[in-house]
Amino acid sequence: MQTDKGITIGILALQGDYEAHKKMIDQIGGATTILVRSVEELQKCDGVIIPGGESTTIGKLLVKHDIIEPLIHKVQDGMPLYGTCAGMILMAKEIEGSEQTRLGVTNISVARNAFGRQVDSFEAQIPFSSLEGEAVEGVFIRAPYVTKTWGDVEILAKYQDKIVGVREKNMLATAFHPELTSDTRVHELFLKMVRSSVRNVSKP
Repeated sequence: MQTDKGITIGILALQGDYEAHKKMIDQIGGATTILVRSVEELQKCDGVIIPGGESTTIGKLLVKHDIIEPLIHKVQDGMPLYGTCAGMILMAKEIEGSEQTRLGVTNISVARNAFGRQVDSFEAQIPFSSLEGEAVEGVFIRAPYVTKTWGDVEILAKYQDKIVGVREKNMLATAFHPELTSDTRVHELFLKMVRSSVRNVSKP
């Protein structure tokens, strides 16, 4: 893969499986990774990943650490954002049955814990329209799914007719956890989005 040492990927590290995302990006190579727990660290990032975890807890910590508004502004200004599971929930404009804190940057409505609780976790092969080759191996842990999309949202992946992967401009979200598998293609797609964003910003 082409390397761009100037690219910095931040992994939000307030709660959740952020280490798994860092390990995968480091495995792919071509980018610097930092764990983001402050606005100062956020400002160094060309792209940010919000990991799985407890979406309500992450939302509260985003507010506590004064990160939520700067993160929203960076995404609205074009910085690429990728959310898995809880990250997808936090990105959604609508969360069914909940008024919890969220970024609200993506034109989707989501249902939380839609496939069941922790004991109902499972793995499945997920066709993913933006990727070449075989289906993506998806790990679902108390996963949400998208119940509605509008605007410029592109549906990338479904499982049993449920929407589990979307993209809207500079934003990517999956209900499942590719970082818990050996398949790097979803993260490579995100890195491609970040490189494209950095190139566009650097143009005169």
